[in-house]
Amino acid sequence: MKLSQLVPGQKGIIKEFTDLEMSVKLMEMGCLPGEPVVVERFAPLGDPMAITVSGYQLSLRKSEASTIILHV
Repeated sequence: MKLSQLVPGQKGIIKEFTDLEMSVKLMEMGCLPGEPVVVERFAPLGDPMAITVSGYQLSLRKSEASTIILHV
């Protein structure tokens, strides 16, 4: 399942990335394989989304979140 498919309150563990270039950016922000992630909320129009990962909140566009594959 992709991170972009979760709803607020759902949790998952980062498994892998589908975009090599984007994965480097996401890993620099703390989105590492094996890290638990929680979807906190979506902006009123649905994009971006706020997640909690590595102990802090991070905002991601849905296009960025769709490159993260999770274990749910």
